[in-house]
Amino acid sequence: MVGLLGSRDELLRVIEREFAADIHVRGNEITVTGRPEETALVSGLFEELLELQANGAELSPDAVERAAGMLRRERGVRPAEVLTLDILSSRGRTIRPKTLNQKRYVDAIDNHTVVFAIGPAGTGKTYLAMAKAVKALQAKEVNRIILTRPAVEAGERLGFLPGTLYEKIDPYLRPLYDALHDMLDPDSIPRLTAAGTIEVAPLAYMRGRTLNDSFIILDEAQNTSAEQMKMFLTRLGFGSQVVVTGDVTQVDLPSGQVSGLRVVQDILEGIPDIHFARLTSHDVVRHRLVGEIVDAYERYDARQQESTAGRPRGGGKRGQ
Repeated sequence: MVGLLGSRDELLRVIEREFAADIHVRGNEITVTGRPEETALVSGLFEELLELQANGAELSPDAVERAAGMLRRERGVRPAEVLTLDILSSRGRTIRPKTLNQKRYVDAIDNHTVVFAIGPAGTGKTYLAMAKAVKALQAKEVNRIILTRPAVEAGERLGFLPGTLYEKIDPYLRPLYDALHDMLDPDSIPRLTAAGTIEVAPLAYMRGRTLNDSFIILDEAQNTSAEQMKMFLTRLGFGSQVVVTGDVTQVDLPSGQVSGLRVVQDILEGIPDIHFARLTSHDVVRHRLVGEIVDAYERYDARQQESTAGRPRGGGKRGQ
């Protein structure tokens, strides 16, 4: 019961905040009173939390909030199945999806050759793809991992950065290295990189190649042009898996240039063995405020578009 309700009833207070129902605990008995739809959700949540406990999961306020959110938003969903799916165990920790859309994304990687993950910052797009790539390499399903990003400035110019070309490119690839360090022994990464088993390179280095038996991740794909996206996708060789991740609301391309990630959705939607996984602010796994910030920006953009659409165009006289 302590594990279920938390130390000093910490988890119980989370459940009480999430639902409009009265919850009373006496010994090993929990009584829930309120509207039928709310009491059904609360009892369903306790069943899921007990299932998580039985599977050895340690309950936390974050896990309880996510399970409650899944039950409220999706019918027929089993949070226990989502939150106990092990993707990769490494360095004393297990990487798992934390939301239903993340689980659907991970499942899509298992079932499709090319997967696009489109969603806001903090939804685990790149991190989960990296975990699947490391798992595929360890299981000898692929011979190498290729991680790539377009080298597009987000406010800074490459020319002003010190050092060689490689050192100038490196800041753009640093987030990929950071994720690798979470999943592999850091001492093994230089060896695997030197052997070509792991390659981290700018997107321009992919041109003219055919990539066989590889797990290939294109990160920050919203900063590709339509031509770069086509070039990248046509590198696909036999026995390879491709995951493309990006956020179409954070494009750093020069004004007037169309994002390849936006265009590719219209071009490839509906083609067998290609899947588009769409994540939302509900899938943000950083600080709770990140999801609220994403939602606030979306509301602001919607207001701006409405304002622009309603504004009369110049060139005419009043009353005409």
